[in-house]
Amino acid sequence: MMSMRLMRFGAKKKPFYRIVVMDSEKARQSRALDTVGTYNPMTEPADIKIDQEKVESWLGKGVRPSKTVESLLHRVTKTRKVKQEAKP
Repeated sequence: MMSMRLMRFGAKKKPFYRIVVMDSEKARQSRALDTVGTYNPMTEPADIKIDQEKVESWLGKGVRPSKTVESLLHRVTKTRKVKQEAKP
């Protein structure tokens, strides 16, 4: 089964993550099929960049996001809605 999950990068105590699509049975640092975004929790507020077209494409193919990635996707769509409502 395919899953969308975080792959850790960065130095010790300074994590940086890529949101990737890969086989759920492979290790965290294995080769990913596709990179759909990034997440940097060290900035204030946390920096989340997601390619929405890729995400929708993979979700349409049956890829299941991890709980963490699901919450990140929810936060991104929530902030996009707020920004769109704020525009006159």
